[in-house]
Amino acid sequence: MPYQLRTNVCDMLGMQYPIFAFTHKVQVVIAISRAGGFPVYGATRDTPEEIEQVVREVRAAIGNRPFGLNLVLPEGMPDEDNRDVIEAQIPEGHRKFVKGLVEKFDVPPKTKPAMRTKFIRSKEMNQRQIDTVMNSDVPLLAFGIGAPPEVVQEAHRRGKKVLALVGNPKHAVRALNKGVDLLVAQGHESAAHTGNITTFSLVPQVVDVAGNVPVLAAGGVATGRHIMASLALGAQGVWCGTSWLLTREWGLDPIIQEKLAAARSEDTLITRSESGKTFRQIRSAWSEEWENPEAPRPLRMPLQDVLVGDLLGAILEHRVAPLMHHAAGQGIAYSNKVQTVQEVFS
Repeated sequence: MPYQLRTNVCDMLGMQYPIFAFTHKVQVVIAISRAGGFPVYGATRDTPEEIEQVVREVRAAIGNRPFGLNLVLPEGMPDEDNRDVIEAQIPEGHRKFVKGLVEKFDVPPKTKPAMRTKFIRSKEMNQRQIDTVMNSDVPLLAFGIGAPPEVVQEAHRRGKKVLALVGNPKHAVRALNKGVDLLVAQGHESAAHTGNITTFSLVPQVVDVAGNVPVLAAGGVATGRHIMASLALGAQGVWCGTSWLLTREWGLDPIIQEKLAAARSEDTLITRSESGKTFRQIRSAWSEEWENPEAPRPLRMPLQDVLVGDLLGAILEHRVAPLMHHAAGQGIAYSNKVQTVQEVFS
């Protein structure tokens, strides 16, 4: 880091720099912590047992330094983790379309659990994940979607801070009314689940309604210039995810690394074909097939998870290059080679 940068959130959470790093990789969590940022591990697709293991691994590496866990708690999920119930609701036309993709791209069957179908996103699984996070010593609970007020209250009772990602001022007000401690104003440029308002329009609006609650800027934040611009808009820090995708610590498949390194901002798009929710990712044969006018409309979550989850797992397992893709924000234009986390930080 070429200059000293400190805001109120650094004192709130005991971090050196107000740079929050979202990742699904333990090694990135460790490296971000050592570099002076605040890592947040995306645990929403992990079982409770896997979350416990992540906490153990991170704690063994960074001691008592702070980090966060992120969950996604969408409304309208089924009560129980029961795949048969979901399978029965999937239309036959959608099954035929997915079967056609398997045949067209000659995708072998998966031989190990797929990330999206090792369990069904449900109220039952959500509660088990929440209980695991609450029982951990992790000081920050982040919500990508949903922030139930009773969960916020329980987190506070246990001495934890709560962060919520929001895509418009109305969502910010709702989150504030639930008592969250930090807001992430997540602009349209962001990876994965994202909304319609761009970062530079969104951040000042969220800052204006947030009062004394710190706001972090997200969406296209990839360089020191973006960080300084975010602070000028009233944010007290930034939330970055795409910046770490091409790090050695993340260790993505070389096929995906090559696609990410070549991608520009215009090479990302928003699709519902991944999970049923809006999801920004890099363009690939996967997105092209689902954009075809003859393709069925993606199903709602968690039906889309079950429809495509096994196929997505098989694509990665067997390295079916045309269909391989990854979530990425428009800030991917600033990542064109594999580096260490420390090199990105510098």
